[in-house]
Amino acid sequence: MSWMRGITCQVRRWRAARSQWKAVMAEFKAAQKESRRTGGRFEHPGPPPTGFTLLPWLLLGLGSFSNLLQGRTPNPWIGAFGLLAFNSLYIYVVFRSFVKEKREALSTRLALGVMGLLTCGLALGYGDSWLYFFPLLGLAVGSCLRGPNLGRIGLGLTALAAVVSAFRAGWDGINVAYGTFLSTMVTAAILSLSEAVRELRAAREELARRAVEKERLRFSRDLHDLLGHTLSVIVVKSEAARRLAPRDMDAALAQVSDIESVGRQALTEIREAVTGYREGSLATELDRARSVLSAANTEPVVRQTGTPLAPQTETLLGWVVREAVTNVVRHSDATRCEITVDSGAERVRLTITDDGSGAGAEPGREDVGGTGLKGLTERLAAAGGSLEAGPSPRGGFTVTAQLPTESLELLTAMTVGPPTPTAPGRADPGQADPGQAAPGQAAPGRPAGFGSRGTR
Repeated sequence: MSWMRGITCQVRRWRAARSQWKAVMAEFKAAQKESRRTGGRFEHPGPPPTGFTLLPWLLLGLGSFSNLLQGRTPNPWIGAFGLLAFNSLYIYVVFRSFVKEKREALSTRLALGVMGLLTCGLALGYGDSWLYFFPLLGLAVGSCLRGPNLGRIGLGLTALAAVVSAFRAGWDGINVAYGTFLSTMVTAAILSLSEAVRELRAAREELARRAVEKERLRFSRDLHDLLGHTLSVIVVKSEAARRLAPRDMDAALAQVSDIESVGRQALTEIREAVTGYREGSLATELDRARSVLSAANTEPVVRQTGTPLAPQTETLLGWVVREAVTNVVRHSDATRCEITVDSGAERVRLTITDDGSGAGAEPGREDVGGTGLKGLTERLAAAGGSLEAGPSPRGGFTVTAQLPTESLELLTAMTVGPPTPTAPGRADPGQADPGQAAPGQAAPGRPAGFGSRGTR
C-alpha cells in the first residue's frame, strides 16, 4: 500500500500547487486591474509556470487514443500500455521540470530516456497519429534540458523524429520533425526567459531590501554615536556644574553654557544624520574630548603628529575618539587619558589609553549590530583598517585604530549620501547656530582654550 500513499501524497502536492497558483493568479488580475484604473506601471509577473502549463498539450495524443477505441490499432493492449506509460512519464517529467534540483536529477533524465524509447517504439510500430508523440517528447525535453547543450540535443531529437517519420509516413514526416524542433526550442526559450525575469526581479527586490537595511544601520550607528556621547557630556557637565555652584558660580555658569552649546550642536548633528550627510572632524572631536574629560576630572593628554589626513579618514577616527572617550567617562573612573594620532605615509594610527579600571564598555553588555565598538570595528574593516580594544598590560583600557591614509573604500564605509538643499525656514547644518562658538573661538560664557568647539 506504500505506492498508494505515494500517489495520494503526490495528488495532495498537486492540489496545493494548484491552489497557490490560483491565489497568485487572482493577485495578478487584481494588480492588472488596479494599474489600468490608475494608469500606473504594471510590474506584477503573474503566477510562476508549473507543470499544469504543459498538460493541455497531451491532447496531441487524442488521435492515438481514438484509434485504440475504434479498434484500428493492432495489438491494442500493447498500444494502450504504451499510451498510458508515455502520458505518465510526461506528467512526471514536466512537473519536475519547474524545480531546478528535480529536473537535474538522474531519475528525471532516466524518465526522459524511457520516453524517447517509448516514442520511437510506438511511432515505428503504429505510425500515423502516433508520430505526434515526438512533439510531445520535444516539449518534455525543452522544459527539462535547458542549458548550453540544448541546441545539440534539440537537433539530435529533430533528426531522430525526421528519420522515424520518413520511414513511416514518407515526406509527410517533415511536418513532425519541424513540430518537434519548434516544441523543443520554443518551450526551452520561453521557460528560460520566464525564469530569468523572475530571478532578476527577486534580485532587484533583494538589493532594495539590503539598501533599506544599510540605511537603517547607518542611521542607528549615527544616532548611537550622537546621542550616546552627547547625553554623556550633558550628564558629566551637569554634575560638574552642581559641584561648582556652591563655591564658584562663574565656573558653574561656564559648565551650563557648555551644556547649552552641546545641545545646540547635537540638534545640528541630528539634522545632518537624518539627511544622511553627517561628517565629523577629528580636531572637533579632540576638542570635545578635552572638554568632557576635564569636566569628569580626567586629565586629557592629546598628541597629534604626521601628515594631514583626508576628510573621510578624519571622520572615521573622529567616531573612534567619540566612542572611546564616552566609554572612559562612563565606565573607567580614570584620572588620565592619552589620545595619540600618528599619521604616516601609508597608514594612520590612533591610540586612546586610560589608567582606569580597565572597563572599556558597560559591564555585562554586548553591543548589538551597528553600535559601540562593534559597529566601529565593522566600519574600519570596511575601509581597510582595524580596531582593537582591550585592557592594557599596565592597567587601564586601550583602544587602537588603524586606517590607510588614502583608500577608495573609505567612502563606502562612511555610508553617507550627497548633501541636499536646505528647506526654507530650516537651519543650514553648515552654519553655526545662534549662541554656538565659531571655529577657533571660545563658547559663550566659557574661558578661551577650555574645550573650544567649532562648527562644521
